Amino acid sequence: MSLTKKRTLTAKRLAANRANGKRSHGPATAQGLERVRDSKLQHGFYSKDGDKALRALGEDPGEFAAVVKSVWEEWAPASRFQEELVMRLARAIWRMNRADRMQEGYALRQAQEALQGRETRLHARMMRLKMLAGSLQSLAESVAEECYVTTPKDLELMKDLHGERELGEMGQIALGLFCQLREPHADNEDGSEASSLEAQRKVLIRIKEIFGLSDDKPAEAPASSPLMDGQQAAESGAEPADASPGPAPATDAADSPSAPLNVRKYPHITAEEWEAREPVRQLLENILARQAEICETQRRALMRECLAGPSTFERAAEIAPVHPNSRFMQRMEDSSFRQVWRFTHMLRKLQGEVRQAQARESSAPSLKADENTEI
Repeated sequence: MSLTKKRTLTAKRLAANRANGKRSHGPATAQGLERVRDSKLQHGFYSKDGDKALRALGEDPGEFAAVVKSVWEEWAPASRFQEELVMRLARAIWRMNRADRMQEGYALRQAQEALQGRETRLHARMMRLKMLAGSLQSLAESVAEECYVTTPKDLELMKDLHGERELGEMGQIALGLFCQLREPHADNEDGSEASSLEAQRKVLIRIKEIFGLSDDKPAEAPASSPLMDGQQAAESGAEPADASPGPAPATDAADSPSAPLNVRKYPHITAEEWEAREPVRQLLENILARQAEICETQRRALMRECLAGPSTFERAAEIAPVHPNSRFMQRMEDSSFRQVWRFTHMLRKLQGEVRQAQARESSAPSLKADENTEI
């Protein structure tokens, strides 16, 4: 039972409804009728008119008629049964072409979506490479200073950069070299830094093996720093060594006004220690400069790629069939192809049998004539 009260239909309202109904009679011209003929058609699957179904699917009925005509002329059906087979063959060919269009249409849509985001991705990566190259170049210029000692700012920046995909293993190597160039008696304020000392030590050992620094005697000088001497003395129970700034020549060089700033700033680092740190500093400077050049080269290559557009191989990778129904669409195409093959085989067999029957009929009168001649 409806809770809404129905409105009473008065004579005046009934007359108004009839007058309005006479005005809305729809299109009256032939052009208007043709234009709205398929307005309510959604898919055309149950439509008796084949042209309506094709138009609803976005296909041209004229092209389908051309396919039917070509198949009809090719097989020239001689009976009603053969005519039905020819029509089935034409429909199977059309469905096979439709399956091709499905896969190509999805590949086109996928390529268009990839093209829309491709330029944005390339620009973002170019900006990332430019920033990375600038940071590496800044670190290389800082390391190029004479008697370089790792600063907390440079170490933090290298920690942020060493995980970049473009640097790879060289980022870890550069981080290990920065740790080796720190002040010998620098205290580890961060607990995580202390826990990673063993990993950094392994990296440094591998660096020395790669670049031939494993047999370099001066490179082991930092291990005999005053702090380490004190620790060894404490473990052995002996008196700790005097952590004096070093020999008199190193102290005199540090006090000299012409000495580099870092030499005057770190007077406890001896001349032998500065000499041992120099190969590591040069190696680190070369690595940073080289990685900055590689990043800049990659950025320029990306710029050329962005201007040239995607290659044929990249386009093929973008349109790879990743749709969940791609296998189903391929099976549709294969099924239509098998139907074409079966109908073709059946028509060829039927027409062969018809030709054989006609040949037998044509040879029958000659056989009768030969029998009459013998009699």
